[in-house]
Amino acid sequence: MKRRSFVLFLSALTMSAALIGTSPVLAETKETTEAADSKDADAKDADTKDSDAKDTADSAALEDGVYTAEFDTDSSMFHVNEANDKKGTLTVKDGKMTIHVSLVSKKIVNLFAGTAEDAAKDGAEILDPTTDTVKYSDGTTEEVYGFDIPVPAIDEEFDVAILGEKGKWYDHKVSVKDPVKDDSAESSDAEDSKKEDAGKKITDLGVEDGDYTAEVTLTGGSGRATVDSPAAITIKDDKATATIVWSSPNYDYMIVDDQKYEPVNKDGNSTFEIPVSAFDTELAVTADTTAMSTPHEIDYTLNFDSSTLKEADKKAEK
Repeated sequence: MKRRSFVLFLSALTMSAALIGTSPVLAETKETTEAADSKDADAKDADTKDSDAKDTADSAALEDGVYTAEFDTDSSMFHVNEANDKKGTLTVKDGKMTIHVSLVSKKIVNLFAGTAEDAAKDGAEILDPTTDTVKYSDGTTEEVYGFDIPVPAIDEEFDVAILGEKGKWYDHKVSVKDPVKDDSAESSDAEDSKKEDAGKKITDLGVEDGDYTAEVTLTGGSGRATVDSPAAITIKDDKATATIVWSSPNYDYMIVDDQKYEPVNKDGNSTFEIPVSAFDTELAVTADTTAMSTPHEIDYTLNFDSSTLKEADKKAEK
């Protein structure tokens, strides 16, 4: 009996030792698993935040330019014309985004960037339509209304209210997605900008040979010198020559396009006849003044306004 009791006691002692030795391991395993799960969750959360941050950065990182972008709406009646494949023209300038979309008809007469409730308030900035011509796949064309809509963010829904022909405002949700830069539009804009910077040639103006006048603006120097405006202009063989009369008799020569021109008068304010290579742009000229203790060349610009070009008064000439 004593031997059996002793054996049972040893067995119980062995089991207790086994449990004592095993429990910390089990606890440690559980803690390790929980830590791993927590780490995985943190990693997933970090990935989500990184993805969200990337999307935000992508939206905010749109540089100035023209893009083609999808314009999604929540309505089967208010959407981009099918001729444009759900896309509009997104323009980014100085961090502000505007998308131009051509609609399906002329039944939507006004838009508002916001809710219908705000659109009805006094002072609301209502968007007026443009008249767009769309071309369908079968070659036919149609005039529809289009709108320039401010875009607060890319890939995020925002409110737009529309006004129909019956005079009631309706709320809608829209979003702009997948902007793709339109290099051809930028090239076109750059070319137009170059043309504007270069001004207008005589051939662009389509005027005949003869005597004319045009307003001229002088800039540069100290700001005290002026020239007579309008200036007399002679056009012959698609070339223009302007008579520049200064407000002082102290200019002894001018330089235009690296050519030196002497005064055409001896008495009175200094007068020069110089070529006008273009209108509506800044033409660089240099004038030498003897008003100071030593002569000084001063840089100026002259801008001839083509919109004021008109035939000279023949009576006044006589």
